[in-house]
Amino acid sequence: MYPVTKDFLGKPAPPGYVAGLGRGATGFTTRSDIGPAREASKPEENKGVASKLPKSQTQEDAGADDERRFNNAENEEGLFSNMPYEEDDEEADKVWAHIDAKMEERHSKKPQKSSDENAPVIEEQLRGFKRQLQGMSADEWDAIPDVSQLAEMASRAKRRRKNTTNRRGERMYRVSDSTLVAGLGMAGVDQSIVSTEDPSAADGMVTNFMALGQARDDVLRMKLDQAGGDSASGKTTIDPRGYLTSLSTVAAKSAAEIGDISRARMLLKSVTKTNPKHAPGWIAAARLEEIANKMAKARLVIAEGCENCPQSEDIWLEAARLNNTKAQEARVILASAARNLPKSVRIWMAAADLERQASDQKAQKRILQRALEFVPTSIVLWKEAVSLEQPEDARVLLSHAVDLVPLSTDLWLALARLEPYERAQKVLNRARRAIPTSHEIWIAAARLEEQEGQRERVPKITAKAVSSLIANGALMGRASWFDQAKQCEDDGYPATCQAIVAATADLDFDQDDSPMDRVDIWTEEAEKMLASKNVVAARAVFAHALDTMPTNVDLWRLAADLEREHNEDPQALDALLRRGVQYCPQAEVLWLIAAKEKWVRSGDVDGARVVLEEAFAANPNSESILLAAVKLESENEQYTRALALLDRGRALSFDGGKKGTARIWMKSVVLLRQIGQLDRALETVRQGLQGSFEKSYKLWLLQSQIEVALGRPKEARQTLSKALKSCPTSVDLWIAAARLEASHHFSLHTRARAILERARVYVPRNPQLWLEAVCLECDIAGNNEPKVARTLLTRAIQECPKAGALWAQAILLEPRTQRKAKSVDALKNTSDCALIVMVARLFWSERRLEKARSWFERATRTDSDYGDAWAWWLRFEFDQGSSEHVGNVEQLCIKADPHHGQMWPTVSKDPSNARLPTKDILHKVAQALGSTRQL
Repeated sequence: MYPVTKDFLGKPAPPGYVAGLGRGATGFTTRSDIGPAREASKPEENKGVASKLPKSQTQEDAGADDERRFNNAENEEGLFSNMPYEEDDEEADKVWAHIDAKMEERHSKKPQKSSDENAPVIEEQLRGFKRQLQGMSADEWDAIPDVSQLAEMASRAKRRRKNTTNRRGERMYRVSDSTLVAGLGMAGVDQSIVSTEDPSAADGMVTNFMALGQARDDVLRMKLDQAGGDSASGKTTIDPRGYLTSLSTVAAKSAAEIGDISRARMLLKSVTKTNPKHAPGWIAAARLEEIANKMAKARLVIAEGCENCPQSEDIWLEAARLNNTKAQEARVILASAARNLPKSVRIWMAAADLERQASDQKAQKRILQRALEFVPTSIVLWKEAVSLEQPEDARVLLSHAVDLVPLSTDLWLALARLEPYERAQKVLNRARRAIPTSHEIWIAAARLEEQEGQRERVPKITAKAVSSLIANGALMGRASWFDQAKQCEDDGYPATCQAIVAATADLDFDQDDSPMDRVDIWTEEAEKMLASKNVVAARAVFAHALDTMPTNVDLWRLAADLEREHNEDPQALDALLRRGVQYCPQAEVLWLIAAKEKWVRSGDVDGARVVLEEAFAANPNSESILLAAVKLESENEQYTRALALLDRGRALSFDGGKKGTARIWMKSVVLLRQIGQLDRALETVRQGLQGSFEKSYKLWLLQSQIEVALGRPKEARQTLSKALKSCPTSVDLWIAAARLEASHHFSLHTRARAILERARVYVPRNPQLWLEAVCLECDIAGNNEPKVARTLLTRAIQECPKAGALWAQAILLEPRTQRKAKSVDALKNTSDCALIVMVARLFWSERRLEKARSWFERATRTDSDYGDAWAWWLRFEFDQGSSEHVGNVEQLCIKADPHHGQMWPTVSKDPSNARLPTKDILHKVAQALGSTRQL
């Protein structure tokens, strides 16, 4: 088949042909296509070219236009031409037409670019400049700056403008040479710099800096002399020496402040001109001048204001204030003010105060008397006038004052204070009739009776006061009355305070409030009173609460605590407790408190015995009362009577038909052990264990300890073995068994370790067992590195992360350089007292003594019952403190009376230390801590 040959191949392209134009390609032209500097073709030529195009190409363009008509969404001649035109379409067209109109209006407001076809193109505009470039030389071409150089020059010019702007506020002016030369003195020290390279130096022109400085000083001195001299007499009117000093006191104002003051002055001037009768505007204008340190102008402004606003009280007072340095002018101003405003109390008081500042009491009295003629009902003026008089004259004035101002409570009370007792009663009665709603008058009447020794009348007056005020509608809450009671106590009227509390304590309660609810509220209010040191008021609240609920044991205890801490009279506490046991005979705690107070506070041992006998008669099966009697007898070395009481207690039947209690049996054994009767103590403890108390781990411990003391360690081992079978969860028994195996009696550390491991199975996650195991490994290691102890301690801390004793031991076993970091980790996990003590010891080892003392104090505040903390603190004060610090620690420890710790129970429960006081035990524990591992 022969190939088809295209007829246009090898033929030239038609004029104006662009490849791909028919299918939408735009194409592009280059300089080679159009030739050098060829002008654009005219539209007429294009039309001619278009007419020469083939018909097929014209049809293709028409088809393309026909396809493009679907690109316009608003053209409905295509896809939607056959759709019906409805009302919605018409409304939509109107909306869009309105939007188009708005957009065209908006665009029409913007400046339109010129679309003149005759405007010259850029090429024609630059054609003349291009011709001028023909005459430029090569050097001129090189001198044209680069773009980067232009940017640098622009930034440099910007910085120059900025620096010029910043220096605008602080311009400096050069002094002319003629002025400097005229001020030169005689011969001065030649302080010059001569440069051999400067040609002017060869001509003898040198710069003398010392001469320039002296010339400037001479010019300044001359100007000061001219400012302070009198042109007529030649005498100075100012102090030349103090002139510069006075300048330092002048507050320099910035340009912004001066501008603000100027603007404010213009604004206020407009205000005063617009409304000259507006007094605040004049006052503000005067104060503005005062701020600007123009006192003379301020006085002129305020004087003009007084002329325009003579009925303004504030403007007269402001004028007097601005003239306070000139007493006579201030008097004139206040006199004018009083003539214009004769009933102004403030103006009269300002005039009196002006005379008071001048120490002219007669003039002050005269002004107040004149003021009272115009304002006879002013309480302020009457008080000020009375304060200047002697008591007799003051009483006369007050008698006249209460007639003119009968509703002033203060005037009535002041008159009553100046009158004798009988006349004061009459004055207060008149005051009550004049002001039936005043509680102050009733309280003053009660105080008057207490002051005269008529205390029995005080409760009647307060009760009548409450009922009268309620009848007259003067309602006061319980809190307000209690505030008045506390004020009476502070002023030294305790009977009135108690009477007010008793009469008003039941106010503000509903009928639905139970007595227990009332007691709770009263207790909270009494505690608040104690916090504010109002003991009498708190005692009165407790007394009223006890009258309401006399069978509340906790209330009696709180009242007893108050008397013990705030009353030095032991009879008051004894009487209170006597009343308490009458209402609550079954309350053992009240009997015990009464007996202890008799014994400890009063030293009355026989009286304490009587109280305990009465208590035992009211509570025949009371373990606490029996043991209290035993302690009383044993502490006073009456061992026979104490043993007899214990025998009696072991014979009594308690709950479940048991003979005695485990505690009574234990106290019996402990007392026999203390007095040295070990065989009898061993027999007694065996009887108790064979009876009904084989589950008492303390009896098992006592038996093992007595057997060790008798030299029978093997029997003690068997006893502890039986004890662990009866009490497998007792931590103290496991520790005692391990310590016995590790002691010098057996020295079986391996068996002790096995016992502690077995104990952790029965009692998991117990820090005491872990600590005992760690201490055992440390004892086994001796002076060597306790590697096993550290490993064991890591496991212990993982199981008990909150145990402070374990963290303290971990810090102790760490190297010195790592102890601080370990202590920080420990404190993040717990704040136990034992850990705080270890941190304090760490500061002690670093010689940071104040820090260590504060941490020891913090430890005792955290847990005051931890005895080891007190002992370590005492060791610290013995080593680094003074005798005063040691005494302070001893007193605080005696007050806290600790019982627990790692070393404290071991020392305090030693039979040889049984009757030692807390102070001696503290010293023994501190001494025993010296043998432990140190930092």
